[in-house]
Amino acid sequence: MTEVVFHFNVPDKQAYACRLLRKGYRQGVPLLVLADEPVLTELDAALWTFAPHEFVPHCRATDPAHVVRHSPIQLHAELPPSAPADAVLVNLRPLVPQGYQRCARLIELVTADPNDRQLARQRWRGYQQDGLQPQKYDLQALARP
Repeated sequence: MTEVVFHFNVPDKQAYACRLLRKGYRQGVPLLVLADEPVLTELDAALWTFAPHEFVPHCRATDPAHVVRHSPIQLHAELPPSAPADAVLVNLRPLVPQGYQRCARLIELVTADPNDRQLARQRWRGYQQDGLQPQKYDLQALARP
């Protein structure tokens, strides 16, 4: 059963996603990111530049098959049928991703923007309707003394 975790009050999705992906890469976890094409393009560029003197290996789903097959972080517009069962899926799309159940873990990033929070509530309910109990990781609560 897929573990679903919502990271709430994310100040900047792109920067947070970069740090999250770097952490997962360092831990040796296969990572898949789902996002719309403009977001994927921005994230691809950010992963090359967000930390000086550091490379976070990743690829786009449109890269050659041998590159995708060997990349620890894959950026996709749709979840591939060949998604590894032990993968962590980071969803940056507004809807529940089709086929997410094939992944071990799913992470949702949610900002404080009211529209983003409303879409997250709908996804939360969608996961509950699938019989899952999403977990909440509130960055704002962690920052309080």
